Amino acid sequence: MAVPKRKTSPSKRNMRRSHHALDVPSFQECSNCGELKRPHNLCAACGHYNGREIVSTEA
Repeated sequence: MAVPKRKTSPSKRNMRRSHHALDVPSFQECSNCGELKRPHNLCAACGHYNGREIVSTEA
């Protein structure tokens, strides 16, 4: 069984984990109502997606 010859230094360990950081989610303005929404997702405020009304929000 393979066993490490030397202890991994904190620098090497942290360089390996450099891609594990959380990224900040991006937001775009809705073209219909101007609310912030995630890209490629339905607007929760007005129910529009790609210029069309998908879900009616009038109750």
